[in-house]
Amino acid sequence: MSGPPPAVAVLRHAVRSGLRGSSRPVLAACSGGADSVALAAALAFEARHAGVRVGAVTVDHRLQPGSGDRARATAELLAGLGLDPVLVLPVDVATAGGPEGAAREARYAALTRAADEHGARVALGHTLDDQAETVLLGLGRGSGPRSVAGMVEDRPPFWRPLLGVRRATTRQACADQGLPVWDDPWNDDPAYTRARLRAEALPLLEDVLGGGVAPALARTAELLREDLDALDGLAAAELARLGSGDGSLPARPLEPLPAALRRRVLRGWLLAAGVPDLQAVHLRAVEALVTRWRGQGRIDLPGGAGVLRTSGTLVVQAPDLLGADPGPAALEEPLP
Repeated sequence: MSGPPPAVAVLRHAVRSGLRGSSRPVLAACSGGADSVALAAALAFEARHAGVRVGAVTVDHRLQPGSGDRARATAELLAGLGLDPVLVLPVDVATAGGPEGAAREARYAALTRAADEHGARVALGHTLDDQAETVLLGLGRGSGPRSVAGMVEDRPPFWRPLLGVRRATTRQACADQGLPVWDDPWNDDPAYTRARLRAEALPLLEDVLGGGVAPALARTAELLREDLDALDGLAAAELARLGSGDGSLPARPLEPLPAALRRRVLRGWLLAAGVPDLQAVHLRAVEALVTRWRGQGRIDLPGGAGVLRTSGTLVVQAPDLLGADPGPAALEEPLP
């Protein structure tokens, strides 16, 4: 008895262990494109043997003509695969941040709500090629090592089992199973940076470097992510050691730490204090209160909060204290 076509077998193998490794239900996020349709089909097949309930969700961004009809057609395809429940989630996309970013934000918010309501993991169809594009975007924007480390396979509620699978394989798997796919015109629109990376930059790199660029970028992301995870673990342990019950942080013990570790401790401390949207510029400004202390005043942070160094201790000042004067006696004297 012959097995499935090779591409179909690759997809089923990619989801098998992750599906069987958890009893939580899964919702396959599906746009109707080849990657997500191939993922949904593989999950539907493997669910018969895994004893895990698998449904699906498609998000209607309502940004293109006929999007509602397309979402309904995708839902019918998913139901035909045996997935249950199948959800269609219309969303309102804001205008801030550009169409790509705003659509992504609305989509992830809807998927997160669906995960919460159904107690499920959400399976996303990002492939090795998507990972390579993400790494290049991170490098080009200089947005730090965590960005260059790319997407994580399992970060609840999201699960990305196809990060080791090529985009061509998902398309072949759909063709082998006679599954219709929809090609989003935005994916080929040169107005979008990722589309140009896909159509121009990566093929050029493949040609110049003799092939294998996408797997090499994905492998680099994996290696870097291991290092970053180790640093994050060390920083969490250091923060637990230094942190106090009142939420303050002693400054002097931070100074001898390696910079990469020190900034992670500060980031973890600020996030725990509820400071949102931290960027590298904010962390470096707060770090200067430790490493280049000259009696500076308050460092303003996103959300209206701020950080002061007083009596050798870093203190987060809540937004409602904006403009409050801690008094000259509370501030340390600057170093000579």
